[in-house]
Amino acid sequence: MDAIYVGIDVSNDRLDVYVRPSETAFAVARDGKGLEELVERLRVLAPRLIAVEATGGFETIVAAAIAGANLPLAVVNPAQVRHFAQAIGKRAKTDPLDAAVIAHFAEAVKPEPRPIPDAAARLLGELVARRRQIIEMLVAERQREKRADAVRVRNSLARHIKALEKELPEIDRDIDTMVRGSPVWREKENLLVSFPGVGDILARTFLAEVPELGTLHRRQIASLVGVSPYPRQSGRWKGKAMIGGGRSAARTAVFLAALSAIRCNPVLRVFYQHLLAVGKPKMVALIAVARKILTILNAMLRDHKKWQPA
Repeated sequence: MDAIYVGIDVSNDRLDVYVRPSETAFAVARDGKGLEELVERLRVLAPRLIAVEATGGFETIVAAAIAGANLPLAVVNPAQVRHFAQAIGKRAKTDPLDAAVIAHFAEAVKPEPRPIPDAAARLLGELVARRRQIIEMLVAERQREKRADAVRVRNSLARHIKALEKELPEIDRDIDTMVRGSPVWREKENLLVSFPGVGDILARTFLAEVPELGTLHRRQIASLVGVSPYPRQSGRWKGKAMIGGGRSAARTAVFLAALSAIRCNPVLRVFYQHLLAVGKPKMVALIAVARKILTILNAMLRDHKKWQPA
């Protein structure tokens, strides 16, 4: 019997579903009754994998319903699906066609099913993301304040900056309450901050943005964050290996940790200086340090052990 793969395209008010290899399709409403019908039909199908495209949060309730029914689920990257569609010549774009492409992508690529974060993990992720947004707005508003000539504009900017500066410690307190109030997160944070170069903010960013840390292989975690180089070679031509993709917020966090570690972590400083001594460019060496940090943090959480220089 052929394995069954299901693709689901999520829109504001409906879910388009496509099943391979039977090439059947149906749609349900994106509400409680529609989700119940979807889960019932998927249980009858017993698919090997159900793929749902990430659509800015619309997919959350759908993914929760499917995962709650103990069905194999993968939330897939929309950019990867779009590139896959272009590769197989599917340029038309409608919701039913998108569902068919997602199902085809699931069958061909077979992304690994992963459990979705629980409500607490999603809240922590949103709080960390909100903190990042506030900092970005503060930086932008302060730059605008420097360039503004009109007094009224400067006063408006000053009021907004003051409000943002007041909000930032509130968000920090909420994050601190969540992390320190959870025994699991508290243990993970204590492990992470034992590494010279990772402070409270970076540790909580890792908890929110890379909940898989400590559960995956080192190459998988590097690829997930986007610091794993991929080769570029064709025939006799060989280009420089590049990094890309992954989770941008987590990648930024690990680069900040690398910049800190090459100054305050003796082991990583020696490693960085060795790479420079053998002729590696500074950015290449920094990427290598970032990848090594991820490997170390992954092992620390996996083994439940604090940082040990040896």
